[in-house]
This record gives sequence, C-alpha cells and structure tokens, in this order.
Amino acid sequence: MNYSAVIFDMDGVIFDSERAVLKCWIDVAKEHGIENIEEQYYKCVGTNTSKNKEIFTRAYGEDFDFERFYKAASILFHSRYDGGNLPIKQGVFEILDFLKSQGKTIALASSTRKETVTKELQWAGLLDYFDLLVCGDMIKNSKPAPDIFLLACEKLGITTDEAYVIEDSYNGIRAAHNASIRSIMVPDMLKPDAEMEEKAEVILSSLLDVIEYLK
Repeated sequence: MNYSAVIFDMDGVIFDSERAVLKCWIDVAKEHGIENIEEQYYKCVGTNTSKNKEIFTRAYGEDFDFERFYKAASILFHSRYDGGNLPIKQGVFEILDFLKSQGKTIALASSTRKETVTKELQWAGLLDYFDLLVCGDMIKNSKPAPDIFLLACEKLGITTDEAYVIEDSYNGIRAAHNASIRSIMVPDMLKPDAEMEEKAEVILSSLLDVIEYLK
C-alpha cells in the first residue's frame, strides 16, 4: 500500500446525508406536484448544483423552476440537520484516527459548497482532521469529470498515483477513474454494478473494512 494521501467524498461517505437529502426532495416534490423525483435524485448523487440543474432541465423542461425547488429543499434540509444533527457514517472517526496515526494526508473533495461543507464538518467535530477541503463551488466541471480530484492532488502537491479516493457514488468513482486515481468504493444508496467493479480498485462494505484494507 504505497500512498501518501486519502481523499474522501463527504455525502454518503462521511455523513449519512444522502437519505436525508432524498427525504427533503420527496417532501418538497409532493408539495409542488413534481413527479419521479427519486429517479432524478439518483442521477444527481455525487454532482454539484450546476449539474443538478442540467439533469432537472433535461427531465422537466426549460421552464422548470429549479432554483425555487432547490431553495425549498435546502431550507428544509438545513432546518432538520443543521447544528450537528446530520448522522455520521460508521467508522468515520476510526479511519481518520488511523490515517493520522500513519502520518497520511487527509483531504475532502465534495460537490457540496465549501460554506456548507465547513459548517457540517465543524458541527460534527471533524474539521480539524482534514488538511484540505476542495468543494463544488471551487471547480467548473462536476463529477464525473476528474477536476475536483485533480485539483485536490495539485493543492496537496502530490501525483495522482500517491492518493486513494474513497467514494460511494457512481459519479465519484467515475471521476476518480477519469483522474487516474485509485479508488475504494463504500456503497451507500447505490449498489455497485459491473462498471463500478471495473473502475474501483476494491468495493468494501464499510469504512472499518477500508482500515483493514489499507493496513
């Protein structure tokens, strides 16, 4: 295991947030009579707001008021989960402590905006573990484009073969693959398919299993 840095995704890897977001989207969609919201949600997992808008426009047409929907869902999400109420995934503290003990650099590459990422990590007592945050509002092209992971490596001053990416989403694994970075998939809401088995170095069931793998 020759690596110097591990780059984590946040939603679905650090926080059990994807189910929480989906519930908010469903509640807002019901209120506004929007159909097939779950189908669109799964397409959006691992991407940023700009990509979400593209997906919604393709599904519902140019006249769909994405900003109104997204704002309502965001307000609902923050009202429910701000202040440290967002559930943390199993094994998060253990793997971060393990990597620190091994002298590894720890980065986070999330499609979420930096302001939100920073607050959520701070509320959970996790912010100080990370040496670098690269967020969705810092890049032009969202996952599955490789931009966010390439920028993380650039800022860390490492080559792509010195890092591991830990991801739960198809788009995240695709982005790591497109960046030529080894990836570990820890599935959350989306079960791995043949493409994920091909593009991820390994698929493991939890972050605790990742610790054993990296040992």
